[in-house]
Amino acid sequence: MTKNMGSIDRIIRIILAVVVAVLYFTGNISGAAAVILGILAIIFILTSFIGFCPLYLPFGIKTLKKGGSESEKK
Repeated sequence: MTKNMGSIDRIIRIILAVVVAVLYFTGNISGAAAVILGILAIIFILTSFIGFCPLYLPFGIKTLKKGGSESEKK
């Protein structure tokens, strides 16, 4: 599995997941919206730590720069 997410993409996903968590724990979202956004937040966190987004494959999207560090490419 080759990484296809750059640092900025990963940071944005983590920030969005944190925002969803804050909204949930402050009671601003509940019910079905909380469940759907919670699942999306978990997916964002997982893909951020792995550095790979399966939805990018069919579209040929790569936010990882070609000249990026070797640790990001693995």
